[in-house]
Amino acid sequence: MTVYNPPATSFLMLGLTIFPILLLALMIDAVFGDPKPLYRIVPHPAQMMGWLIEQLDKQLNLEEADDKSKRLNGMITVIIVVGLAGGIGWGLITLFSLIPYGWILEAILLSTMIAGRSLYEHVAAVAKALKAEKIVEAREVASQIVGRDTEFLDRHGVARAAIESLSENFSDGVLAPIFWAALFGLPGALAYKALNTADSMIGHRNERYLHFGWTAARLDDVANFIPARIAALILCLTAFVWGRNEARRSWLAIRHDAKKQISVNAGYPEAAMAGALNIRLAGPREYDEEPVDGEWIGSANEGSTADATHEDISKGLLLYVNACLLSASVIVFLTVWLAQG
Repeated sequence: MTVYNPPATSFLMLGLTIFPILLLALMIDAVFGDPKPLYRIVPHPAQMMGWLIEQLDKQLNLEEADDKSKRLNGMITVIIVVGLAGGIGWGLITLFSLIPYGWILEAILLSTMIAGRSLYEHVAAVAKALKAEKIVEAREVASQIVGRDTEFLDRHGVARAAIESLSENFSDGVLAPIFWAALFGLPGALAYKALNTADSMIGHRNERYLHFGWTAARLDDVANFIPARIAALILCLTAFVWGRNEARRSWLAIRHDAKKQISVNAGYPEAAMAGALNIRLAGPREYDEEPVDGEWIGSANEGSTADATHEDISKGLLLYVNACLLSASVIVFLTVWLAQG
């Protein structure tokens, strides 16, 4: 009797299969991004995850519940969402292994977990609006990709917010999905996306989600701990595009300013980007009309300025593109190296 063995999904056992698929997924995302006409017909996987989280939020996050019950229900929510996403991913790769050229379907689905092109387009739209001196439009576009209040930001504040989003989402939206896909294949990428979506929806520190979203927020910190530091290192190495001084400033900012962020992870790619551009990020800001007296990231470098402009966004985008290319180059190297081994 022939026994079917489903595809292995560990880093070592997937070496000959996941990296070429991951490389194809990056290429698909770079070319097509998030095609809006398609997602008007078929929901994006993150939309489906978001719908499930919203339903569980309505059913389990009860106002009359005590703090302990809210935390327990929040934990149950994360287990359901992440477990279901990972389980579906495992089922799909098993199905794809039975279909001719199923690995192409796997790459297409995996590409939806990576936000490389869509992130570039959103941030570039902010730069375009600022360059045209359309501050209202710039604020509106920026509000779609940042968590802070943008209504009263001046052009420097909008530029800083866009650059922060670019650097942080390079970690969360590009590097982290690649990292978890490299370790656990499509199930790992889907499970990470589900957790990250849960954190963005319920991982807030306001009254409603302080306890219910505790598990999502803490696990998202864990899931992004290594990717955030890899992202910072890649941005720092990529800063050599402009020269040693830029790379040195990036490294100095990582060492001295990364831990100034409230987030245990976001400060690392933000510091790397701030140093390379010789600007200051974070600082005082508002979330949900609540002021946050944050420290400046990038202040370790002499001559750094908080007066970021559309030109700094454009430079940041160039750094981001080169960082994505460097990440893809690493995947190519691993593909060839493991194939020869």
